[in-house]
Amino acid sequence: MQQIDVNLPESLADIWRVLTEAERVRLRDQSQICHYKRNQPIYLEGERAAFLMCLLKGKVKIYKDGVGGRSQIIRIIKPVQYFGYRAYFASEEYLTNAAAFESSIVCLTPMSLITDLIKNNTQLAMFFICQLSVDLGLADERTVNLTQKHIRGRLAEALLVLRDSYGIEKDGATLSIYLAREDLANLSNMTTSNAIRTLSNFVAEHVIALDGRKIKIIDADRLEKISSLG
Repeated sequence: MQQIDVNLPESLADIWRVLTEAERVRLRDQSQICHYKRNQPIYLEGERAAFLMCLLKGKVKIYKDGVGGRSQIIRIIKPVQYFGYRAYFASEEYLTNAAAFESSIVCLTPMSLITDLIKNNTQLAMFFICQLSVDLGLADERTVNLTQKHIRGRLAEALLVLRDSYGIEKDGATLSIYLAREDLANLSNMTTSNAIRTLSNFVAEHVIALDGRKIKIIDADRLEKISSLG
């Protein structure tokens, strides 16, 4: 991990707006920018939570190691989302892991500073209450989908989540993220072999097209229907 001291990025503006000028100076002075290489861990399960993290550039996965070496990707982070702070508020060590899908840039702000600012700034407190509430709602919905949907529905939903999170390329169809089949399986709560087989079925049905790790959505309406039917 390479640490570089720079001015606080514009992408932290949503927190920036609720701070006083003096608080902004403190936040800027104590934040740092860290660069992570592809697949490099950002934090690990069991470590002490110490930073509010904001993804500035790149793509990050939040995952949990499971039985038999399998992992479950719980969430994917896009610019400019915050992550890594829940465990601190809960006085817990990290229950998950975070790693970069690709070369990524993350802004780290000490949680000790954040909690100090919250004591005198109710707007900042409300910001984190809202963030945690949204994340909880998304986690509840994802839990239901991963446990109740069939394999096809789970994989279709994963592809749509990737599209909505990271967008598509200039051709208007190719997902702007190139995932290993194992990562796609971990995101969809299935084995890698099932993910490969289901992708092949989607190709045969002309729902998607594959070019190595590139996935092109050919029929978005059909993909959404498969996801909604579960």
